[in-house]
Amino acid sequence: MKQLKIVSLLLILLISGCSQFNKASDLLTNPTAKEQYKRDLKISDELFQIWKNTAEIAFRDSINIKLPYTETGKFFPKNFPVYSYEIELKRGEIFEVKMETDSIETLVFIDLFKKIGESLSKYKKVTSSKFQKKSFRFEIEKSGTFKLVLQPEIEAHSNFILKMEKIPAYLFPVSEGRNTNIQSYWGANRDGGTRGHEGIDIFAERGTPVVAATNGKIGFTGEKGLGGKQVWLRDAKRKQSLYYAHLDSIAPISGKVKRGDTLGFVGNTGNARTTPPHLHFGIYKGYRGAINPLHFVNKTRRVEEFYQISGNIPQKLVVQSSKANLRNRPSTSNSKILSISKAQDTLQVLGKTNQWFHIRTTANKAFYIHESLVKARKSPLTPKGGIYSN
Repeated sequence: MKQLKIVSLLLILLISGCSQFNKASDLLTNPTAKEQYKRDLKISDELFQIWKNTAEIAFRDSINIKLPYTETGKFFPKNFPVYSYEIELKRGEIFEVKMETDSIETLVFIDLFKKIGESLSKYKKVTSSKFQKKSFRFEIEKSGTFKLVLQPEIEAHSNFILKMEKIPAYLFPVSEGRNTNIQSYWGANRDGGTRGHEGIDIFAERGTPVVAATNGKIGFTGEKGLGGKQVWLRDAKRKQSLYYAHLDSIAPISGKVKRGDTLGFVGNTGNARTTPPHLHFGIYKGYRGAINPLHFVNKTRRVEEFYQISGNIPQKLVVQSSKANLRNRPSTSNSKILSISKAQDTLQVLGKTNQWFHIRTTANKAFYIHESLVKARKSPLTPKGGIYSN
């Protein structure tokens, strides 16, 4: 009976229009964004395969970035550019990616992969942007090394701004608290080394409000054991419990609470009577026990804090120094030199972040190079003293 209804629905939609039929069919087959692109824009098998195969070079790149990160650049048609970035992400962080282009119709495909084991080339896809969407959010459930692969559509011809950042999944649990208020971390010795610290300690003045880090339901409030006056908050979405301990007093709360609601006030009850007032904050995940809560609440820098828009981005560069170091990061202080280019070498520009060009060599490998080492390559048709080609 159920199968008959599905067939009937598809027949009705087929009669009403191909577009509606595709939408209904997608609900059943769940095609990837790239598969929808090939079908809806009628891309030939040969061209689609060439375009799709270029994404494989991303797994040979060694670009490594720290968040937040921004890059500006320009897509050129029939150029088949592919971008990849290796990123370290921690459990409890939400990874956000947003690509802005001149035209809302420009298609960009974004895939996130997680490194498997110690292999340099084995990755498993964990999420992708939806068709016709140029952004996504993904919460990290297990810390590790991730690779973001970004590929514009075949005919893309647009300036772009790429923004990547991470934010904590939870609100900081002490009102107006900062990362510097955390002064005792996960795993620190307790009781002469007989046990490890199952949480973090956030120091603040006595009576500072302690807030719900997420929407949830109060499980227990009261005074008992080492934690003294305490509150347990159940996070049903993540199937874990948040533990607030050493409170000076508990707010009159019960049932469901919303993110930011006051649960109690910082104190030093329980086994913290000889220490300055602080909140012990812990997270417990069923039978697995305590997990490190730091990255669930650690405040991170946002893109807007240091974002700089680069000027006109050339399509190709020429090395103007006798030699130029090609690095895995846009920095000289914490990067590795992966290769060296010689004078007059031509480099394809992928984008620019601050004073660093993101480039691809003639060997089809991506690196960063400082802007002082290169100049834009002039078009063969441009007369002497003319403008650079773009």
